[in-house]
Amino acid sequence: MIYEEKTIETIPVGPLGLVPLKSCTELGKRVNDYLVTWRRERESEHKSTIAFAGYQRDSYIIEAKTPRFGSGEAKGALEESVRGDDLYIMVDVCNYSLTYSLCGMTNHMSPDDHFQDLKRIIAAAAGKARRINVIMPFLYEGRQHKRSSRESLDCALALQELANMGVENIITFDAHDPRVQNAIPRKGFETVQPTYQFIKHLLKVETDLQIDSDHMMVISPDEGGMSRAVYFANVLGLDMGMFYKRRDYTKIVDGRNPIVAHEFLGSSVEGKDVIIVDDMISSGESMQDVAAELKRRKARKVFIFSTFGLFTNGLKKFDKFYEDGIIDRILTTNLVYQSPELLSKPYYTNVDMSKYIALIIDNLNHDASLSELLNPTGRINRILKKYRNNNTQEI
Repeated sequence: MIYEEKTIETIPVGPLGLVPLKSCTELGKRVNDYLVTWRRERESEHKSTIAFAGYQRDSYIIEAKTPRFGSGEAKGALEESVRGDDLYIMVDVCNYSLTYSLCGMTNHMSPDDHFQDLKRIIAAAAGKARRINVIMPFLYEGRQHKRSSRESLDCALALQELANMGVENIITFDAHDPRVQNAIPRKGFETVQPTYQFIKHLLKVETDLQIDSDHMMVISPDEGGMSRAVYFANVLGLDMGMFYKRRDYTKIVDGRNPIVAHEFLGSSVEGKDVIIVDDMISSGESMQDVAAELKRRKARKVFIFSTFGLFTNGLKKFDKFYEDGIIDRILTTNLVYQSPELLSKPYYTNVDMSKYIALIIDNLNHDASLSELLNPTGRINRILKKYRNNNTQEI
């Protein structure tokens, strides 16, 4: 079944309200367009009842502002009433492109600033909304998910803070460690994998792939991403390999033990196309080392799948790797800010997630199960069949 054409079997939790913060404006507009189109075309005998009041609208976006004072302090404001609404607040904590004035100086917004703005908008709703849901693709402080020695446990504290403010559901993507949800056991927490979207976009741009274990392989760049790579390999019917990082534990450089070498575990990659799968590209050094090692082992093409393309050290080294034939294509999602420079690169493919987010919101607003949406195996098998039958136009 196509989800946007599904039969309505439950009434909405409340009138749908979409609140994309300034960090998520573009993604929020795309999500809104899908919802407006589906609900305008959807037929139901119940749509004229009071339970469906406001079901079909020209826009579900509720404008929110977080203006700042000259001192850098801020406040949150909603431009219209949200009483009784089922609110979905969208925030991109990694959008460093936004700035504000601090005592006459220009300051770029950090993840901390974006998280504070999220809390301001929740506070502005003042408990009047029927339900508050947060869509935070990159989980705030998700990389600080566990405690070693005398360290803060930032992600767990942030989740508890949102739960205490009345947030019922938190939707995130590819959480660094989903076990952090144990901090809020009585609240909804979903970590969504964009597996289907990655495969779909790869098959659209690469027309000469042979998807079988003799010609293709999935690689995990470290032991932490094994489960992600195992799933990709299983649904595609491919072999899997893994690198593990050998570190020098006698030194600490920039707060971590430096990597001495990337050791490979797996069968030969010679002549095969390889897919490296990870949750994020931060500086990109590990990904670059792994790609170079795979090419040294005579891999044919190297594709990189990463949910979040942060590229904190810039793109120059990736440019060189592309020019040298070490990397063939990089696919990351639009769940975090993408610079115009990144979007212009010939080796870059933008994986649009707006339709998937709209489907999740539509289901949640009807209190419907997400199980089918979160398990994309059937959809992946369908597009693989089309690809093998050379029906790439229908993918």
